Amino acid sequence: MLKKRAKQVLKIEADSIRRLSSRINKDFERAVNLIFACKGMVVVTGMGKAGIIGNKISSTLASTGTPSLWLHSAEAIHGDLGRVKKQDIIVAISNSGETEEIVKLIPNIKKIGAKLIAVTGNTRSTLAKNSDATLNVSIKKEACPLGLAPMASTTTMLAMGDALCAALIDKRGFKKTDFAFLHPGGNLGKQLLLTVEDIMRKGPANPIVKEGTRVKSVLLKITSARAGSATVVDAKGILKGIFTDGDLRRHLEDGGGLSKKKVSQVMTKNPKALKKGRLAVEALRILREYKIDEIPIVDEKGRAIGLVDVQDLLKAGLV
Repeated sequence: MLKKRAKQVLKIEADSIRRLSSRINKDFERAVNLIFACKGMVVVTGMGKAGIIGNKISSTLASTGTPSLWLHSAEAIHGDLGRVKKQDIIVAISNSGETEEIVKLIPNIKKIGAKLIAVTGNTRSTLAKNSDATLNVSIKKEACPLGLAPMASTTTMLAMGDALCAALIDKRGFKKTDFAFLHPGGNLGKQLLLTVEDIMRKGPANPIVKEGTRVKSVLLKITSARAGSATVVDAKGILKGIFTDGDLRRHLEDGGGLSKKKVSQVMTKNPKALKKGRLAVEALRILREYKIDEIPIVDEKGRAIGLVDVQDLLKAGLV
């Protein structure tokens, strides 16, 4: 019985969403164009469960390039309507289209001069009749066994809201980099915005030595910097090699005198490197692909300016 009920709910809601496809019409296009041309904010309002859906739609709009705020309908009729300006657009969500708080707002919205988009299941309602565009989210029946709690109706509201947001993404030419800019704290933001310069080691934390430096001195510099390697450069600061723990272990088997050798004799020549300005995620790809732990960072002339260690990528949250 429980499984049967669950499947029944999912079928009702899926069918309700499927029927929305035929309602992507001129009113939908008008709603998209109104929002696209909006010089102010897209103010989404609603009551109860519809209001919760509206809050999510507003959040999605804001995170995909459309400035938006959520306004509780009851608070709006008690002063918060002062947030709405003529250049704004109101998206009012009400299944019946007769929600008292929303209907009370309509005359004031008209006085302000803001455009009104209705998201409703009743295209003959007061809300629909007074709107500049109406998005029809009507359903055949609720998925609630009692026919009381909003289920299918709120699901269709959410789906229509997502369709509206997706259409605006296309119309704006909104890209991943734009999304990342609005989500700097997220993983995608880090991947698309964080450069090697943001995380690389430099100054005392980045041991750089000349080709003629003795291995003993190089090891002391690595230890002092608490690093796992040293970048080797020529007299002009151009990258020539890198001396790592792996190089040290390999040459320990060569016999005595390692500490007195020049680092140029035991370093890894022409190591993998990245130019400044490249994304940190690219450094991660190279470290993984070549199974190495460090990668030198160079400027446009090939001069060593920093070092990215796998530990730096870990700290940045990219691993």
